[in-house]
Amino acid sequence: MITKFCETQKVATGNCVRIDFKKRNPMFGFLVQAGDYEDLKSKNFWRIVIHSNMQNWQKNGDMDMAKIYNGSEFTKLSVIGLKELLSIA
Repeated sequence: MITKFCETQKVATGNCVRIDFKKRNPMFGFLVQAGDYEDLKSKNFWRIVIHSNMQNWQKNGDMDMAKIYNGSEFTKLSVIGLKELLSIA
């Protein structure tokens, strides 16, 4: 599910990904394809930068802004626009 999403969905500037989990509230951000992307993907781990850290990450690419999550906890991925994100927050 996650690999297919990453291959087929292009997240435009100003949009982000809503990540729904089994046992926690949804998260908004984007999946990062860093140097260890293939290794993490093979283990079903995914590096995610949450929406509140997005501008800082885009400025300097600091990997400390990203966290790694287990893909088996994801239930749904969807691209949402900034207007929708602001109406949820």
